Amino acid sequence: MPKFNDVMERVEAECTERHIPMLGRDKAIFLADLVTSKRPSLVVECGSAIGYSGLWIADRLRAIDSGCLLTVEVDAGRVSEARANYEAAELSGWVDIRDGDAQRVLSTIEEEVDFLFLDNNFGNYLPCYRAIEDQLVDGATILADNVGIGENEMRDYLDHVRANFESETHWFEVGLPWVDRDAMEVSIYTR
Repeated sequence: MPKFNDVMERVEAECTERHIPMLGRDKAIFLADLVTSKRPSLVVECGSAIGYSGLWIADRLRAIDSGCLLTVEVDAGRVSEARANYEAAELSGWVDIRDGDAQRVLSTIEEEVDFLFLDNNFGNYLPCYRAIEDQLVDGATILADNVGIGENEMRDYLDHVRANFESETHWFEVGLPWVDRDAMEVSIYTR
């Protein structure tokens, strides 16, 4: 755990200094607690950046000794940074990081997915969901970040999940340099 804490503090500071989007502590703890309660076999994350949220997910998967994280990032430089952060935190065994366009990568996944985390370009939430939809198991958890600040750009996604699934919005005081308050949407996928 000391390595995880040290890496997390460094990554959090880097994200803040470089204005790299991240969840912030409260949303990250909410995500991690959700992973713990759902005990997923496969978490798919769209938007790795340098690994902030992925570190939280992988650490919880390690703690429950179950599942793995498949995370996708379009920026090759950030993929390298995220990979190094996972290695430094000794979480590489829990993470499969893939470089590329999320829609394309998601369309190649053949495994069943029981947890989907959308945290990439807001306009890509619905296309990414559509790309992986056939692999989602009944009862899969879908967590979408930034539904407060990105509501207009992801309106098609929000309209879809709110009309078709049990969905709930959770608000957080984030206190980051680029946003004070934001929300996450939890939806339970049903076939």
